[in-house]
Amino acid sequence: MTLEELMRRARLWRAGEASAEPGLPTGFAALDAALPAGGWPFPGLIEILCGQPGSGGLRLMLPVLARLAHEQRWLIWVAPPYQPYAPALQAADIDLRRVMVVDVETADGAAAPGLPAGRPGAARAAGEGSQVLWAFEQALRFPGCGAALLWPGPLEALTLRRLQLACEAGGTLGVLFRAGECAEQSSPAALRLLLTPQPADDALDITILKCRGSLRARECRLPL
Repeated sequence: MTLEELMRRARLWRAGEASAEPGLPTGFAALDAALPAGGWPFPGLIEILCGQPGSGGLRLMLPVLARLAHEQRWLIWVAPPYQPYAPALQAADIDLRRVMVVDVETADGAAAPGLPAGRPGAARAAGEGSQVLWAFEQALRFPGCGAALLWPGPLEALTLRRLQLACEAGGTLGVLFRAGECAEQSSPAALRLLLTPQPADDALDITILKCRGSLRARECRLPL
């Protein structure tokens, strides 16, 4: 068996090789114009790589989250680093009745997925084998889930592959907000974006590291 035959049988694909199905509009014309699918791959796993929380990653996702909520799909936040700010979500036209926060207690080794506990920082970053990561995978497979969000620590390629398959099985959008240095790691995610804020210009530079289909543009800039 040749390498190409093995890759086909394993349902693997290389960037630029697979055709892109129509995606969900991102809400940003410049980004839609750059992406092969004309929007977010759906279902699929997305990696948003940035230096630190507040770099514009979550803001980039707000339009599609609003769309999914209006379609009566759940938006599941798994162990967010900060409690979601309800007024900001409402201002982005997100139906708060469709927002679920899973707070996973890990400080004492116990896992308790559930509704918000109101204790920012109680959950630790998801790493290999963590209960937080387990909860995220269950969210991706949860019936009625439109999007699940996670801020993980280091992840292996095999784990990322499992999460991508969970997105496909559940018909969901999985969003990983990761550190910028993870850009050097190979990943089976359907889309990987590197964000670079430009405070002087009040803008956000986006570099498309990987996507399905042929790129229309490698970079774009969005006003903040």
